[in-house]
Amino acid sequence: MRLLLDTVALIFSVESPERLTKRATGILQNTENILELSAISLSEIAAKAARGKLNLSAADTRHALEDLDIRILPYTANHAFFLFDLPPLHADPFDRQIIAQALCEEIPVMTCDEKFSLYHGLKVLW
Repeated sequence: MRLLLDTVALIFSVESPERLTKRATGILQNTENILELSAISLSEIAAKAARGKLNLSAADTRHALEDLDIRILPYTANHAFFLFDLPPLHADPFDRQIIAQALCEEIPVMTCDEKFSLYHGLKVLW
């Protein structure tokens, strides 16, 4: 199964894996799954680290991506165009971009953020 990890899923997997559900842990460990992380998530991690809200360095993030065999999903103009019709159910601009990207790509998102479930057509796994 191909799926998009929300930023929080990657952060939890690195900093506090005990916060992942058994289902989320199983998804991450299943080598048949194609795990992707939005390029937007890399920007979010960098922004939070720069403000001192997160202790993940670029090296830590790269290492996590390699360890979990996660590929980066580029953010495209097509993804951005989905934002025009996306209802304002989530206020976080990073999350809105990830939601738009997942809807455009028609892939589920792994997240504990309950607001993702408000979007019609978006499959959320956790």
